[in-house]
Amino acid sequence: MEKVKYKNLGRIVLWIAAVVAIVAVIIVIVRGVTRGGAGDDVASVADDTTVVDVVAGDTLSKILSQYGFNGNDVNAIDRVLRDRAGISGLRADRDKIEFVRAGGTDSPITKITILPGPWRRVELTCNDAGVWECNPVDIERDVRMVYRQGEILDGDSFYLAGTRAGIPAGILADVYDLWAFEMDFERDVRAGQKFSVVYEENYANDKKVDNGAVMVVSFDALRGNVKMYRFRKADKTVGYYDPNGNGAIKSLKRTPINNAKITSSFSTRRKHPVLGFTRAHKGVDFRAPTGTPIPAAGAGRVVARGFNRGHGNFVKIRHNGSFETLYAHMSKFAKNVNVGTVVKQGQIIGYAGSTGMSTGPHLHYEIIKDGKHVNPMTVKLPAINNLDAPNKQRFMEYRQQLDAKIEALVNNPDGFFKMND
Repeated sequence: MEKVKYKNLGRIVLWIAAVVAIVAVIIVIVRGVTRGGAGDDVASVADDTTVVDVVAGDTLSKILSQYGFNGNDVNAIDRVLRDRAGISGLRADRDKIEFVRAGGTDSPITKITILPGPWRRVELTCNDAGVWECNPVDIERDVRMVYRQGEILDGDSFYLAGTRAGIPAGILADVYDLWAFEMDFERDVRAGQKFSVVYEENYANDKKVDNGAVMVVSFDALRGNVKMYRFRKADKTVGYYDPNGNGAIKSLKRTPINNAKITSSFSTRRKHPVLGFTRAHKGVDFRAPTGTPIPAAGAGRVVARGFNRGHGNFVKIRHNGSFETLYAHMSKFAKNVNVGTVVKQGQIIGYAGSTGMSTGPHLHYEIIKDGKHVNPMTVKLPAINNLDAPNKQRFMEYRQQLDAKIEALVNNPDGFFKMND
């Protein structure tokens, strides 16, 4: 009887050993299938990434809750984003959020990335202690400078000629802002004039993301070539300068509203369209539909804001001891612009209209120098942000390098260059 028991026990042990051997063989086979080759780690399931576009009505709390985060985590993530990344809210149609699940769609979320723009990402992870950590990352730009040139044809506006030359609308708007200090786009633009623009294109992973700054502008105006270079000084401030290193940005703009057509020029004798008799026209009239924003032509302080029979609603700004500007016939004033308000150049101070003695909506613009009205289109305006001697020397060296690179692109419209090449 004892022999039978031991015999059966031996069979059981042999059976168990056989099962273990079979299991071991299966494991070896499975490992062999999942390995990529000798010495490789076992392959893992690919991470699952979900990208959420922020739309109107979305909040960080709303989106996180939809993806299963509890209130404590939502509050912790919100707090670390504010403290470490300066993000206090999401912007509809601009921001994106990435959710990453390590190990596939059924795994928990292990990483959150906020994408507030093409050049910055904010990565959020939760450590072993359950604390959310934030790592802001600036994405390096691949900055390429491109050269575009064009010519004014019969019937052209500068905008039309610039568009034909392949210059993006946003860059053209920046060029208008620069040349408004020097040029009258109504009178200075003639058929046969040539112009060129050098501007930045920003790339990431060899794909264009957006346009950058205007670097060089050149225009063959009636009074000669107008050329400006963008230059960063030793203190990191940026300005625009002429080929000799003198400040190209004037303290006042000749044309406050970009691309506005002049309907009446400065004159000592003009027949008044309402009164019917001849008298001085002490400013320049620019056609502008009612409601067109009117920016301040320069930085200064508002010294008058009100209504009179001739000007209608008007604002007067004192810019320094010599210059004042006046803006008339406004439909309404901008909020928080009152007598004593300090305004920046380009700040909206009111909106075009037809109040006072006016036959239609427009902006009447005056420049007063030392108490006398002067022609905004011809008066010599003071430059600002001139270079000191050390910066001027650096500028001249930089300009020579830039000019050499531009020359190489004149006959290669599809090319580009980098200043660090």
